[in-house]
Amino acid sequence: MNTLAFNGGPGPWILLFPLVWAAVVIGVVTVVRRTVRRGRRGPWQFGAGQAGPAGPSPIDMLGRRFAAGEIDEDEYWRRLSVLDEQFGTRGRGGAV
Repeated sequence: MNTLAFNGGPGPWILLFPLVWAAVVIGVVTVVRRTVRRGRRGPWQFGAGQAGPAGPSPIDMLGRRFAAGEIDEDEYWRRLSVLDEQFGTRGRGGAV
């Protein structure tokens, strides 16, 4: 009569099955944990230690100064054009 293995049982290779299943379970848990963490932080943050900008953008600061009356409209538009060249679009900083 034929058994699972031809001579003397399954042999030592049977110990690999629990290791394979353990690797599969650990892999699934790792992927799920990383996905949940990334979903909480948002897709734009990659590292846990990375922080956003230290303070408000220069364009935001310029808008606040204009709103507070520290600078006039001509000064605001002149400085905004310089900042727009250096830091990108106006929409990102909040000033239009």
